[in-house]
Amino acid sequence: MSTPAHPAASAYQAPEPGSDLRAILTGAAVAPLDNIGWLRITGSDATRWLNGMVTNAVQALAPGEGCYNFLLNAQGRILGDCTIYRDPASEPPAFLLETDASQVKAIQAHLDKFIIMDDVELDDVSKQHAGILIAGPLALQTVQQIGGTRCSTPAPAAQPICWTAVTLKGTTYRGSPVWLILGHSPLVPGFEIWGVSEVIAQISDELTSVPRASSVALEALRILSGIPRYGVDIRNTEKTHDLPQETAQDRALHFAKGCYLGQEIVERIRSRGSVHRTFTGFVLNGELPLPGT
Repeated sequence: MSTPAHPAASAYQAPEPGSDLRAILTGAAVAPLDNIGWLRITGSDATRWLNGMVTNAVQALAPGEGCYNFLLNAQGRILGDCTIYRDPASEPPAFLLETDASQVKAIQAHLDKFIIMDDVELDDVSKQHAGILIAGPLALQTVQQIGGTRCSTPAPAAQPICWTAVTLKGTTYRGSPVWLILGHSPLVPGFEIWGVSEVIAQISDELTSVPRASSVALEALRILSGIPRYGVDIRNTEKTHDLPQETAQDRALHFAKGCYLGQEIVERIRSRGSVHRTFTGFVLNGELPLPGT
């Protein structure tokens, strides 16, 4: 599988704290989710087949529940990452795969190679959905006030089945169907709202009094939250590649789910109890070096 395109190191710009980042950390801010893509996975064999393709226990998901996953090759190299939700409105089970837009085609091509005699269909539904992010300590309050009335919001399961629970529920905005997602956001709460572009535009207009978060502020939030990005922090090139445990994202791994592609390497690392390198957070003073220095 070819590596999805990603920003070159020379294009990297160190995030500078600004008022929008302060709004995220102390109140709430909104931003369009223009860089996210979706695959919908359906078919009578979807649950069994998908569980054998990713690193987390998607077969254990209840409707509306989700979990973070890696996609690996047979050598355990990370080919992509995604969050997979079980569609709360579909029976038999269907799944919604959310990932960076730059990964969608490569992930679809990789998965498609392993549909042999399985009743599974993969559909790129990215163009059917537009999204907006609301992040910050006051994000929940902001979400509840959209549309003029308080609405029920997703909450983490009492006992997460996939290490760190994320949830997707179907609700409405002024009569129009939308998805409301409580995502993985360890530093401050983060909610995503997805619907047709016209509805998301209406929500954005309703939130004009809420500060807008720039891409620089969102990148700073990602780094402060310790969430690696595939193609930038998680590398997959001929010279350099990262294995799952080296990313410090144990939330993507389930060690009792059964066989999946690349499991042998993941289990070997676990049984040996050590990795050669891992991600960590630290602070630098002065001018920041380019990634890879």
